Amino acid sequence: MSTLEDLTKSLKQAGLRLTPQRLAICKLLVETDSHPTAAMIYESIRAQYPSLSLTTVYNTLETLADLGVINVLGHSGDNTVHYDANITPHVHLACIACHKIIDVPSLHVAFLNDDISAVSGYKLLGARLIYYGLCPSCQKRNYQ
Repeated sequence: MSTLEDLTKSLKQAGLRLTPQRLAICKLLVETDSHPTAAMIYESIRAQYPSLSLTTVYNTLETLADLGVINVLGHSGDNTVHYDANITPHVHLACIACHKIIDVPSLHVAFLNDDISAVSGYKLLGARLIYYGLCPSCQKRNYQ
């Protein structure tokens, strides 16, 4: 899991000023497990920072992803990109009905990474593993 220090240090190393807006974006990322979208981040902090633009949110997220301190996830059936500050090997489960994404720790992912690296010779920098389905709550709603 990336820490607030990891994210802020990465932004500084990329030559970006650590503005209060960028700090708020980083803080939200490390404090949530909800896999927010850029729009969700923007809506969550714009009241505190009226000068914040959605472009700043996207640019900050893109920089953090390019530096490898956050992961960019595919959509969960909602056609929007989600972000995750947990960069440890794990599986994502995405509900195609309510669009919730959860993390599932798995030692198998770490073993798979090691196996793929050994076979291919690649130095792996990250991976995305997302399973799609219906969460237990949506299953109950759909079958009642």
